Amino acid sequence: MEMFKIVAFKLGEEEYGLDIAHVQSIERVTHMTRIPNAPHYVKGVINLRGSVMPIIDLQNMLEIGETLYTDDTRVIITKLDEIELGFIVDRTSDVIDVHPEEIDMTTTGSLDTEYFSGVLQHNGRLVIILKLANLLQMSH
Repeated sequence: MEMFKIVAFKLGEEEYGLDIAHVQSIERVTHMTRIPNAPHYVKGVINLRGSVMPIIDLQNMLEIGETLYTDDTRVIITKLDEIELGFIVDRTSDVIDVHPEEIDMTTTGSLDTEYFSGVLQHNGRLVIILKLANLLQMSH
């Protein structure tokens, strides 16, 4: 497997990452239109450059808390196949070049591996890599 890049971001104190191939853009939080009877983690929809897309509170969806909105809060706009979705994160960190051998798959045994593909050990940081396809399935 060859190198790839991830967008690293914070949810609470933990660092997570998504494959940059599926990240369209990173946006500031704007006004969201609420959707009646939507799951608790769906915060609403936004119109971004002509596309209406759902916005998900990722902490809420993963049941690890609720995002507290600050000036650093961002929405990571993702696209996989034809599904576009925004994930609210506490803040984005950076883009990391990943060598597949830096990802530890064994530590995810105790985690719900349906949403996590492994833990990246990079320059003393631990970054939990998320599986976007499974997150998108869960959000529907």
